[in-house]
Amino acid sequence: MAGTFLAGAGAAHAADLEVTHWWTSGGEAAAVSEFAKAFTENTDHNWVDGAIAGSGGTARPIIISRIIGGDPMGATQLNHGRQAEELIEAGLLTDLTELAEKEGWKDVVNPSSLLDACTYEGRIYCVPVNIHSWQWIWLSHDAYETAGLDVPADWNEFVASAPKLQEAGIVPLAMGQQSWQQNGAFGVLAIAIAGVDAWRKVVVDRDADAAMGPEYQKVFEAIVTARELAADSNVQDWNQATNMVITGKAGAQIMGDWAQGEFQIAEQVAGEDYTCLPGLGINEILDTGGDAFYFPVIDDPAVQEAQMALASTLISPDVQVAFNLKKGSLPVRGDVDLSAANDCMQKGLDILKAGGILPSGEMNLTPDTQTQIEDLMAEFWSTDMSAGDAQARYADIIRSSE
Repeated sequence: MAGTFLAGAGAAHAADLEVTHWWTSGGEAAAVSEFAKAFTENTDHNWVDGAIAGSGGTARPIIISRIIGGDPMGATQLNHGRQAEELIEAGLLTDLTELAEKEGWKDVVNPSSLLDACTYEGRIYCVPVNIHSWQWIWLSHDAYETAGLDVPADWNEFVASAPKLQEAGIVPLAMGQQSWQQNGAFGVLAIAIAGVDAWRKVVVDRDADAAMGPEYQKVFEAIVTARELAADSNVQDWNQATNMVITGKAGAQIMGDWAQGEFQIAEQVAGEDYTCLPGLGINEILDTGGDAFYFPVIDDPAVQEAQMALASTLISPDVQVAFNLKKGSLPVRGDVDLSAANDCMQKGLDILKAGGILPSGEMNLTPDTQTQIEDLMAEFWSTDMSAGDAQARYADIIRSSE
């Protein structure tokens, strides 16, 4: 395993490495334990788990505050993208370029945009560990059997099925009452309904006129529909919403591929107990976001050695397979064997191989712009804001974005 290249360090150089992350649901905990196990078994160092309960939106401010405040952890999860720019500029994160070049990360990371998102002014500051995509809807076979319906093949069929689900006492759309979930669903609908070209104009080019155009008008009309279909989804956390699908209490959930970890914990089988539709069955494409680990600058040789050992471990072939099979995500390495992947992961791999990928929003929009959009979505989902008003406010956010 590549991660063992530093494992020969003597016990005198062992370090306790605190690793912060927000993977606390059942499926997430099972996945991150693969990282911890590989690190402790194949190096002389110790993984000190620093799990932060809640979503990334809860954890990121805590993580960043600790680093800025002089109380850094040894390693931390963030999303690869623009979230760490200011920390890098302040000289607070470790440069991993030498390790990346030694291990040939550029030769194995696929797509290359994942490593590009870890790169600032030509230097690499993070190790990407997975490819996560928001572009999925998950459908419960039990719910549709109860309602006497076939499982829908796309978003339009799902919307048409909603009245029958409601007659059977089933919530059509499970949605947690948190802005990041609501914003994520909006992004999925935007790519599926507006299409890739319109999405690129808005999110990549930050074209406010495109955000006010007819393609995005259809998106905002669709999220009004989604809000109506999720009206009785009275749960908070994303995994609670996933559980509604698992137990047949809801017909579907728009959620990223990390939802697969929850289906696996529940011993449900893709294609038999649930169906997954990339791109809502309309536009089969994946946005290639995901998670990465950064290593704050710490003036302690033993900790520095442990940081490099962990970075190497995270991207090593065996660990990439073990972690991602449990996480439900795709590996960042294009050279690993995923024959054990389930039906949904194979769909994702096929799309990846065909080049049907987009950069995630985090790679294009600043954290401030993301927060503004999340705030808008939180207000939209909790009120009767019209599609037109929401679209106009969204266009204003895009217009003022950097």
